Amino acid sequence: MAIAKAERLMNLALCLLGTRRPLSKRELRQSIEAYVEAFGPDRSAAGSDDSFNRMFERDKDDLRELGLVIETVENLDGDVGYLARRDSNRLPPITLDAEEAAALGLAAKVWQQARLAGAASGALQKLRAAGLPEDVDPYEVHGALEPRIPVHEAAFEPLMLACRDRRPVVFEYRKATAAHPESRTVEPWALECWRGHWYLAGWDRGRGAERVFRLSRITGRVRSRSGTFTAEVPDVVTVRETVASWAGETADRSALIRLRTGAGYPLRAKATSVRELGDGWDELEIPYGHGLDAWLVEFGPDVVVLDPAELRADVVDRLRAVAKG
Repeated sequence: MAIAKAERLMNLALCLLGTRRPLSKRELRQSIEAYVEAFGPDRSAAGSDDSFNRMFERDKDDLRELGLVIETVENLDGDVGYLARRDSNRLPPITLDAEEAAALGLAAKVWQQARLAGAASGALQKLRAAGLPEDVDPYEVHGALEPRIPVHEAAFEPLMLACRDRRPVVFEYRKATAAHPESRTVEPWALECWRGHWYLAGWDRGRGAERVFRLSRITGRVRSRSGTFTAEVPDVVTVRETVASWAGETADRSALIRLRTGAGYPLRAKATSVRELGDGWDELEIPYGHGLDAWLVEFGPDVVVLDPAELRADVVDRLRAVAKG
């Protein structure tokens, strides 16, 4: 659906940019394939004039929001016509210094593991053709920096498009403490990478609250749903802060756990002290905050909570819930 709309907007923009005189709605309806397929080439077709007018007005507003200058004028027959003059929509010459070119090159390298890699490389080639200095190679400047954002999850691209287009989605999600996935209907707000994992923030319709989902726990295909958002999208979506609170990053207490030797490296990285116990076990002191119980459950039999008692009880309850499932 998103691809079809993008193609329709592109065709409308090209039509308005390519004309030498204002074109009426009737002429645009007859010229653009998407309009012809949806509503027919003329008023005698089965397509509704009202439906076409609404779609055209939305498309015109979308193009204007994207920066296209569309003029509305009256032609000789008294009809309203539309055109986009090339001189009004011509970008100024692009000039980039070495540091700006380096920043673009690094940004392109970030997406080498995603399907966005081709688009990023193509954009850099177009910038070079538009005036990027010949003596600057954006891939070589600051070559010691090799940024990487892993994008292995199949859910990333459909969720990225859904966030962009403000479309609700449905997917199967398996919580860390659950044995089986559950269906979630979500209004996606933002995607963010934190410590090598991608997370989605959005409004969970089933629970009537804001939620953050780890993409690696989404199973199956992400399916789009029609309709608009029912909840207001906040100006600032605090994905990292929410995930950090789950992992105990904002903790003001400490927990004492027993960890199997050679396991739980993320826990070891957070530990404020480590003591060898022998027999294949170590004792760790780690920050204790909201959500630590859910994180510890992920390590299964490799972790045993020693203190505090309430944390131990929460972990045991979660493990029992998984076992029952």
